[in-house]
Amino acid sequence: MAKQEGKKERKASSKDSSQEAIQKETIVNKDYIPRLKTKYQKEIVSSLMKEFHFKSPMRVPVLKKIAINQGVGDAVADRKIIESAISEMTTITGQKPMPTLSKKDISNFKLRKGVAIGVKVTLRSNKMYEFLDRFIATALPRIRDFKGISKKGFDGRGNYTLGITEQIIFPEINIDKVNKVRGMDITFVTSARNNAEAHALLREFGVPFKKEEDEKKGNQKDEIFSAVAKKDSKDSKK
Repeated sequence: MAKQEGKKERKASSKDSSQEAIQKETIVNKDYIPRLKTKYQKEIVSSLMKEFHFKSPMRVPVLKKIAINQGVGDAVADRKIIESAISEMTTITGQKPMPTLSKKDISNFKLRKGVAIGVKVTLRSNKMYEFLDRFIATALPRIRDFKGISKKGFDGRGNYTLGITEQIIFPEINIDKVNKVRGMDITFVTSARNNAEAHALLREFGVPFKKEEDEKKGNQKDEIFSAVAKKDSKDSKK
């Protein structure tokens, strides 16, 4: 009897200690403020007010949310692929994503209505700022031959969409456990009224956009390649 009582007391003490540890963690998380959030409040607001001559700090654009979407077409044949995609997205963002379901039956693709063909997650508040910080500081520099992000992803309403071809640029992903390299689309939703305000906001956060000279060189190369392709097609027709 004495041994059983001692075991019960030990279990109760261990439970109390675990509850105290959880309470301490929650207190730390409440006091924690992401680095980019403090940067926005102390530096970005004042700089954008000077740049665009805003009279009130409430007029300064704000980053509302970050939406991440990943298409997984192979999941039609194997359901385990969607589970691996969910686990990878969870490790990248720190939040469990939702599977996106097909809306129609398409016989050519052997697709039925209601089948999971992708994953999506929306980040807000602290998780949004934490993901943006890790994305700028660690993920983007790991892209092959990275020379900056294009400015063509703005939609004219303050939103910017960026496409990534490989999920292995995120250091949280273990390359040995990756079944297949997949890309994803990342959308930054802001309260900006035009492209200029949205570009200035993301630039102040530290998003590395391409310089105008590099974009012009890239456009010239594309024009040269398209001209060569047209000549080759004409020669082949002859």
